[in-house]
Amino acid sequence: MNIKKAREKVGLTQQELANELGVVQSTVAMWETQNSLPRADKLPALAKILGCTIDELLKKEEGE
Repeated sequence: MNIKKAREKVGLTQQELANELGVVQSTVAMWETQNSLPRADKLPALAKILGCTIDELLKKEEGE
């Protein structure tokens, strides 16, 4: 699952998601461009906020 698509689906900005997770906006941007991955301790909250499973967050989409 693409974090950006999931974030947009629930109607959050990068800044709003960052605030909910206690990270800076640039961290969310790096996740979305796949320059870095969320830390393991952030995954449960990220999945809950985005309405998906951790497995779905980490699964690569076709063509990636």
